[in-house]
Amino acid sequence: MVVIEGRFQNASSLKVAIVVARFNDLVTNKLLSGCLDCLNRHGIDIAETSDQLDIAWVPGSFELPLVSQSLAKTGRYDVLITLGAVIRGDTPHFDVVINESSKGIASVSRETGVPIIFGLLTTDTMQQALERAGVKSNLGWNYALQAIEMGSLMNSLN
Repeated sequence: MVVIEGRFQNASSLKVAIVVARFNDLVTNKLLSGCLDCLNRHGIDIAETSDQLDIAWVPGSFELPLVSQSLAKTGRYDVLITLGAVIRGDTPHFDVVINESSKGIASVSRETGVPIIFGLLTTDTMQQALERAGVKSNLGWNYALQAIEMGSLMNSLN
C-alpha cells in the first residue's frame, strides 16, 4: 500500500502566492497576518525580498479568480492562497459574489493543476468575520497550513 500525503516539514522549498481582497480589509489584513505567521514558522521566507512568496492585492473577492488564474499560469507557484471576506448585507449581492468567486477559484485550480486554497470568509456579520480572523482564532493560519500540505502533496505526485 502506498500512502501519499503532504508533509509540513518540506515547506521551505515551496513557492507560494497569496491573493488578498482589499474589500473588508479590516478582516483580510488579519487573515494575511495569520497566514504569514504560519508560513514563516514553517520555513517559508516572508521577507519583502523573498523569492518564495508573492502577494497580490485585488479590489474585492470577485476579482480573486482572475488574478489567481494569471498567477497560476506563470508556473512559478506550487500553491496559491486566496483571502477575502464577504459579509451578508440586505441585498442578494453577497450570494452573487461568493458564488462566482468560489466557482471561479475552483475552476482555475482544476484548469491549471495548481492548488488554490479557498480562504474566503462568508459570514452574516462583521463580528463573525472578525472572530474568524483573529478574535477567537485566525483562519489565516489554517489556510497557510492547507497550502503547505497541498503544495507538498502535489509536489510528491509530480
